[in-house]
Amino acid sequence: MNNRFKAKIALFVLGGIAMFFAVTGIVMLLWNLLLPEILGVKPINFWQAMGILVLSKILFGGFGGKGGKGWKGKEKLRQFKEEHCNPMSDEEKERLKEIWKKRCEQGGFFRKNQ
Repeated sequence: MNNRFKAKIALFVLGGIAMFFAVTGIVMLLWNLLLPEILGVKPINFWQAMGILVLSKILFGGFGGKGGKGWKGKEKLRQFKEEHCNPMSDEEKERLKEIWKKRCEQGGFFRKNQ
């Protein structure tokens, strides 16, 4: 390995660490600005914010990026549509379109169809 490649790897690692510390600072700042007034919780320090980030990663598996779980682009969406929408008849599809149209026009997106 040449020195240039080693420097790029070191820069990448240091950049990742710096990004983690920056995100930790943002979490601490947002927590201390919002939650004490909204929920009445105590302000947190930097290390507690880092603990919250690590705990959320463990519990929820966040920060997935491209390698994360869940929808993997257009292929997954296409597969979902094939499995759920194609078995519907044309009448069912039209009825579904009408329901969504009414919900969106009336601003009642989360209301059940009556």
